Amino acid sequence: MIQEIGGEAVLLDLASESYFGLDPVGTRIWALLGEPAELKLVHEVLCDEYDAEPERIGADLLLLIERLVEAGLVKVT
Repeated sequence: MIQEIGGEAVLLDLASESYFGLDPVGTRIWALLGEPAELKLVHEVLCDEYDAEPERIGADLLLLIERLVEAGLVKVT
């Protein structure tokens, strides 16, 4: 389950009953992943939308994906 509040989101894993909070950028990434999309395409969209170095965006994207995978909220194929 996901609940958006003021541009941020809270994810609830019903199986483990654990919460996972996302800031506005994380919420945007979550929305892009729901399409589904390749990480390369998500990275390109984020680079177009945000004023940050592509390397920084890529590192932050991978870190969030790793955390979501560890929490069992996404699967990477």
